[in-house]
Amino acid sequence: MATEVIMPKVDMDQETGTVVDWIKKDGDNVKQGEAILVIETAKVAIEVEAPATGILQGISAEVGEELPIATVIAYILEPGEELPERPSQKPPPITRSEEMPPKSEPAPATPLAKNIAEAQGLDLSRIPGTGPGGRVTKSDIESLVTPAGLDGKAYATPAARRLAREERVDISRLVGSGPGGRIQAHDVLTAAESTHLGTATTVRPSDVKVIPLEGMRRTIAERMTRSAQTAPHFTLQIDVDMTRAEAMRVSFNAKGDVKITPTAQLVKASAWALTRHPFVNAKLVGDEIHLLPEINIGVAVALEEGLIVPVVHRAEQKGITEIAAELTDIVIRAREGELTTRDVTGGTFTVSNLGMFGIDRFTAIINPPESAILAVGKTVSRPAALNDDGDIGLVPTLTLTLSVDHRVLDGVVAARFLQDLRGAIEEPGWLSY
Repeated sequence: MATEVIMPKVDMDQETGTVVDWIKKDGDNVKQGEAILVIETAKVAIEVEAPATGILQGISAEVGEELPIATVIAYILEPGEELPERPSQKPPPITRSEEMPPKSEPAPATPLAKNIAEAQGLDLSRIPGTGPGGRVTKSDIESLVTPAGLDGKAYATPAARRLAREERVDISRLVGSGPGGRIQAHDVLTAAESTHLGTATTVRPSDVKVIPLEGMRRTIAERMTRSAQTAPHFTLQIDVDMTRAEAMRVSFNAKGDVKITPTAQLVKASAWALTRHPFVNAKLVGDEIHLLPEINIGVAVALEEGLIVPVVHRAEQKGITEIAAELTDIVIRAREGELTTRDVTGGTFTVSNLGMFGIDRFTAIINPPESAILAVGKTVSRPAALNDDGDIGLVPTLTLTLSVDHRVLDGVVAARFLQDLRGAIEEPGWLSY
């Protein structure tokens, strides 16, 4: 039986993927698990593996083509098997001038598409969907929204429209600074102020550099905004004595082939603490809290175009040297754009370390659908008691900040997790290397 090759979903907010390269060609023999093409999402370029062994046939997606997730883009056939009939998956593009007949019921839509439609005041029942089952996606709405606006209206946020009415600004004459030229509230305020000063407002100043909010940067903005708006965050901080951890790391690195980093130590210690506190390794699904059986720790990696979070899977089962080697590998591949689907999916907890950039402490936004994220500052020497006799000395100290989704766990649970995490770092001798 023919096996479908579909545009995969590698991120919870992903709605489309772009074909970058076909590693295998039509008619090539492929093995299950073998890389057959490369796709690109807003966050990462990844290799897609063959879902079965057989002959690759019926490639229908061209290089550079962007398609909704779950779109069938090829088949893998057994010898002698014929391609199945495939209905057209690409509806003709819709333009603003075309009449869109009303539907009897509202069209199904993704949560992100619903939010955008609501913000634009659009009727979802009038928008044809290109997603699976006719679902309306973000791209469907964005393809209809241009600076001219639906029905000839200006492409502007509701807040911008309200301000324009209050300030008596002709919104149709403004150039928006938002994504796709969308007029923002501050564009209207700037226009109103300029009007009072008698200056022109219909063009941007020539010395303003405008960078579109798109690709990875847009994905980060959307995810972090939703996290901040929907997950009630609270944070806790704790200081950790790094004396023993640093001594053990220096000693190990002097004789070991694999170099241990502070991040690798933190990932291992976090994994151990998470085994003792399952509510920190959980996610909220509807009205249910899911305690996750695996501990997969994401490590935030900065790229030129934004942030990506590769994942160390089953971190509780790995020693620090194995974690360190894996982190080195995935960070290199992340910066070279060579991560696979598995590298960036399945995370249950995230560690974000800005200590190497000289940051003492900071607060991070939770990476949905996770319930907590650990922000790591730099290790600094601070005065502290050295013993019970009251002797004071300088102690290498690290500040950890835990951001938590209050819907899933409470302060006491989070505090106990931090206490155990500090204990694992301050007494690292028993952690497996």
